[in-house]
Amino acid sequence: MAGWNQGREIGSIETLHRTGRTWFTEPVNAQHSWKVERPPKHRWVRFPVSVGLLCGTILLAMVVFEESLIFFPDPYPSGEWDTAAVGARTGTIIRDQYFTADDGTRLHGWWCETTDPALQKAPTSDMVLLWFHGNAGNLAHRVDMMVDLVSIPAQVFIVDYRGYGRSGGRPSEGGLYLDGEAAWRLVTEERGVPKDRIALFGKSLGGAVAIDLATRVDPAGVIVQSSFTSVPAMAAHHYPFVPRWLLRTRMDNLAKIGKVECPLLVIHSPADEVVPYEHGRQLFGAARAEKRFFEVAGAGHNETWLVGGAEYLLTIRDFLFDCRRSPGEAR
Repeated sequence: MAGWNQGREIGSIETLHRTGRTWFTEPVNAQHSWKVERPPKHRWVRFPVSVGLLCGTILLAMVVFEESLIFFPDPYPSGEWDTAAVGARTGTIIRDQYFTADDGTRLHGWWCETTDPALQKAPTSDMVLLWFHGNAGNLAHRVDMMVDLVSIPAQVFIVDYRGYGRSGGRPSEGGLYLDGEAAWRLVTEERGVPKDRIALFGKSLGGAVAIDLATRVDPAGVIVQSSFTSVPAMAAHHYPFVPRWLLRTRMDNLAKIGKVECPLLVIHSPADEVVPYEHGRQLFGAARAEKRFFEVAGAGHNETWLVGGAEYLLTIRDFLFDCRRSPGEAR
């Protein structure tokens, strides 16, 4: 025992043991009394640090790949691209339109109009709906809705943003605004349509393009369907853990819509599962121009046109009729 104690008092030397998560010391004397001790503090610190690093990594990834979480383009040939077959089936003419944005990006769109002589004589048949679609797919996924809009009647020019369909480039907030300006120039300059005959139509993401464009040009009217107040507000709804200040893409429709001076039609459904109904009401409330609100009950985000049916198309027709005025006529 003298060798074991090495000159120390019996019981003063302790042997350290660990069982699972319990740390304890065992005296060397024969009394076998146990003293429980807490784990070293540094082991408890590791967990929150690890969680913090994981959350930081996720947030960093969302910032780096932000545009991939907003834009979901489908390139050509995804969709229904046989325009001759569509035209023959629906009594319409669809023409490819190629044009270029200010930064040199080559863009593509479809110009669609009816071949029905009776519809061609209707008062709204010379009105052009400049259509900016949502964030997914491409124009070739929207053939049926396009044909229904033509039956209002109206001429429809639907645009594929950069990176969508046959358009070159990659989508971004600034890029989409350039695409909207380029589309406006094609309609007014190349096609020679008076601005008094053009109504901007923005659906979901396209609402941001339509609203932004309407603050810089003077269309006959603007239709905003199922759109949002801003991208940060949408992120707060779907990803509440993401700080708003981290987002580069803003699309602040709520701040811009008060600058729109032409008549406005806002369309939204309380059943919209993507863009909350409150966003549509807030946009309507912030608008200062002549405005009207059309509610489509029971329609999901991509069902507004289908559920709205004939009443939906009549609402747009009446809006176009009211917006229509003689070239140069004061509003």
